[in-house]
Amino acid sequence: MKYQSKEEFEKANVFGTGEANTAFARYFIGNSFLNPLTDPSECPVFLANVTFEPGCRNNWHIHHATSGGGQILICTAGAGWYQEEGKAAVSLVPGKVIVIPPEVKHWHGAKADSYFSHIAVEVPGENTSNEWCEPVDDEDYRNL
Repeated sequence: MKYQSKEEFEKANVFGTGEANTAFARYFIGNSFLNPLTDPSECPVFLANVTFEPGCRNNWHIHHATSGGGQILICTAGAGWYQEEGKAAVSLVPGKVIVIPPEVKHWHGAKADSYFSHIAVEVPGENTSNEWCEPVDDEDYRNL
C-alpha cells in the first residue's frame, strides 16, 4: 500500500521511523531515517528499520565480503524499489524479502509517491565492507 501522508504511514510503520540518518545522508537522495533494532555490542547480527521519504533512495552500492556477508531486506510498510545492476527494478511491498549476495551492485528506496520502510539485515561474514558508488540517475528513477 502506498502512503503519501506521513501520519498514515506512521500507523503502518510498526518498527518505528527512528532518527534522521545523518551519518549516511551523503549516500542518499532525499531523507532517510534509521531505527536500530539490535545493539551490535549485544548481538552479532545488526538489524535496523530504514525509512525513506517519498522519492528517497540510496546510491548504488556493494556489500563486499570474502565469505558470508551481503544483506537481507524485509519490507515492512509502504512501497519501494530494489534494483541490481543490469536487471529490471523490483517493486517492494510489505512482506517482500530480498536477499542480496555479497559483491552485487544494487540500490533500494521509496517509490516517488510513497513512504517506505524495510528492515535491513547485515549478514555476518569475513572482511565485510560497504562500497558506496554513484547516485541513481534521476531520469532512470523517474522512468520506473
